[in-house]
Amino acid sequence: MKTLIVYISYHHGNTEKIAKAMGEVLESELRDPESTKPESVSEYDLIGFASGNYFGKFDKRLVSFIDSLPRGICKPAFIFSTHGGESYKQAHEELKKRLGEKGLNVVGEWHCKAFDTFGPLKLMGGINKGRPNEADVQDAKRFAEGLRSK
Repeated sequence: MKTLIVYISYHHGNTEKIAKAMGEVLESELRDPESTKPESVSEYDLIGFASGNYFGKFDKRLVSFIDSLPRGICKPAFIFSTHGGESYKQAHEELKKRLGEKGLNVVGEWHCKAFDTFGPLKLMGGINKGRPNEADVQDAKRFAEGLRSK
């Protein structure tokens, strides 16, 4: 199964750590949106989309990339995010809607807490130190293994 994971890992490498773990299991090609041609997505059997979650939103660059995709791709997709707080649900719902509008069928979603030092959190040393941890990485790998059977 030819798999692509399009992701952005901006602040602490949290999303990249998870993308690499899932990519290892799925033998995925890992790319950022800026180096991925929207029309190339249809060449893959399964496509993953991920970024950190910022106050209930995925990274704007990932969202712009999704908006640039051609309609009618009709491929299975999955999403995942890393986040400091609990606002990931809103972000996931919005991304699933956008992907559905392009014809992508979201067959799975995953998330985990991650080290966050945004804004005033930096003054107190951040939250979720050490995350994603080894347990998160193993959970991400189990999720990826489950995607192979879908």
